[in-house]
Amino acid sequence: MTTAEDAARTLGIGEVAERTGLSVHALRFYEREGLLVGPVRRTAGGRRRYSPVDVDWLLICVRLRESGMPLADLGRFADLVRRGPGNEAERLSLLDAHRRRVDARIRELEECRSVITWKVGVYAEHLARGSADGLWDPTGSAPGPA
Repeated sequence: MTTAEDAARTLGIGEVAERTGLSVHALRFYEREGLLVGPVRRTAGGRRRYSPVDVDWLLICVRLRESGMPLADLGRFADLVRRGPGNEAERLSLLDAHRRRVDARIRELEECRSVITWKVGVYAEHLARGSADGLWDPTGSAPGPA
C-alpha cells in the first residue's frame, strides 16, 4: 500500500472522537496511559492518524469502560493483546472476571428496578384513587413507606 493509500484509510483524532464517542482529550489520555494496542501513527507534522484497527479497538474499550471495567484492567488487557499470542488464557480470565462483575451488577439493577416498578404502581394507584392516604408522611402520621 502506498503512503497516499494508507493516509486515505486513516482518520484524524476528531473523526475518531466522533466515531467512538470519546472526546479528543480522552483519546489522548488513552494513548498516554497505554490503553491502545498499537502506536498511533503520526503525520510529518505530528498529527495523529488512526487506522481502522485502532478505531475497532477503541470501540471495544468504550464498551468495556461503559460496563465498569477499571482502567487498570483495561490497561492489563491492552498489554496482553500487544504481547500477541500465548496469553489467551489470561485474557479470557480477565474478561470472564469482568463479565461476572457485570452480571452481578445487572442482578442488582434488576432488584432496584423491581422496587421502582412497585413504587410506580403504588403512586399510580393513589393518583387514580385521588388520594394520598397510605403514602409516606415524613411527619410519621401516615403509615407505610413512600
